[in-house]
Amino acid sequence: MSTQRHAKEFTGRHMLVIMISFFGVIIAVNLGMAQLAGSSFGGLVVGNSYVASQEFNGRLKQSREQVALQWKASLKVVDGTIQYALTDRDGKPVLPASVSIQFRHPSYEAADWHVELQPAPNDTFEASHASRDGTWNVQIDSEVGRTRPYRDVRRITIRNGEFQ
Repeated sequence: MSTQRHAKEFTGRHMLVIMISFFGVIIAVNLGMAQLAGSSFGGLVVGNSYVASQEFNGRLKQSREQVALQWKASLKVVDGTIQYALTDRDGKPVLPASVSIQFRHPSYEAADWHVELQPAPNDTFEASHASRDGTWNVQIDSEVGRTRPYRDVRRITIRNGEFQ
């Protein structure tokens, strides 16, 4: 009894399976990397990096002066309403003349939006606005009678119209 093996022939089907597998892995990796890139930190954007570097020390001094005030800011996004309140170190309300908020997308400048808040009851400021889901770099400028506005900068995530 002879046990001879017959070599299997390499056919077009074999080549098709190899090609589909190869390109399937490439496409899956690319889609995974694109998903990670879209959901991670997009970096910082400045118009002119040289000018920004020259202004850094002045901005750092302003930031330290603001931190020394020990004011506390509260931001809420609930059911299409954006609410903001500012209190001093003793917990007493600080009533700005105006409050504006810029929502900046970390990696897509065209998605940025801006809203002006209006005075509301309970020493707060608010605006009805259809907030967009996503991660946002938020800059809140409050005119409080100082040479520069009180600036609150934070990163937030909005899901289903609510601040997380």
